[in-house]
Amino acid sequence: MFDFIGGEVFSATFRVIVMQFGLKLILALLTLVIGFKLANFIEGRLEKTKSWMKVDDTLQIFLGSVVQIGFKALVVITAILIAGVPMATFVTILGAAGLAIGLALQGSLSNLAGGVLIIALRPFKVGDYIDGAGFSGTVTEIGLFYTKMKTVDNRAIVIPNSSISGDSIVNYGFYSTRRLDLDFGVDYGSNIEHVKNTILEVINAHPLVIKDPEPFVRLGTHADSALIFKTRVWVSTADYWTLNFDLQEQVKEALDSNGIDIPYPHMVIQQK
Repeated sequence: MFDFIGGEVFSATFRVIVMQFGLKLILALLTLVIGFKLANFIEGRLEKTKSWMKVDDTLQIFLGSVVQIGFKALVVITAILIAGVPMATFVTILGAAGLAIGLALQGSLSNLAGGVLIIALRPFKVGDYIDGAGFSGTVTEIGLFYTKMKTVDNRAIVIPNSSISGDSIVNYGFYSTRRLDLDFGVDYGSNIEHVKNTILEVINAHPLVIKDPEPFVRLGTHADSALIFKTRVWVSTADYWTLNFDLQEQVKEALDSNGIDIPYPHMVIQQK
């Protein structure tokens, strides 16, 4: 008799607990699902708004990640509170978890700090060609923790932000123009003025050469077997390599056409 009554009381109590806390857990799970979908929706809408489109690619990617992660963190906190976890207990757990996570993820936190520094100081942006952390390539994405680059031979490189923010960076696309320096060696018997005029004719005829500042061609070095003429011309950064290869080819052809010899090592073999 008493066993039956005790069993009924336990069963009724269990049902009440399940109904009370089960409903909270269901609401918490619904909050997570709907909140995460809403976070993705908001990020997608931000990318399509006109005001967002005015922000450059570097900030779009970075701020998009911040908005999405921040909103999802808010959703998780809301779901935990809906589930009935007391605020004091939650703050205590959050503090302990934050300390443990911070110690375990020191490297990731330093990467996050590096990402913030990159965005704040802007040593480079998406689309720039850079040297950094021992790699060279075009920046395709600056994220919260990693910077992604694409090499000229189409390889993807993922670099921790702490590595690239703490290293020396060469940004080839920072300025709109660059100076192209070339050396041309000719025979010691060549006429200096004739060589200079020949090279300048090629330079002045090329449409990619910027005429102000003026192109520079002077005899720079008396090498062991050649006179080295230093050539300096200014060009748009986007056309740097095109002009480099064009002048290498066209100056060689012009020197040959004008009878100006280009010395090269010879080896004479004599038989006894």
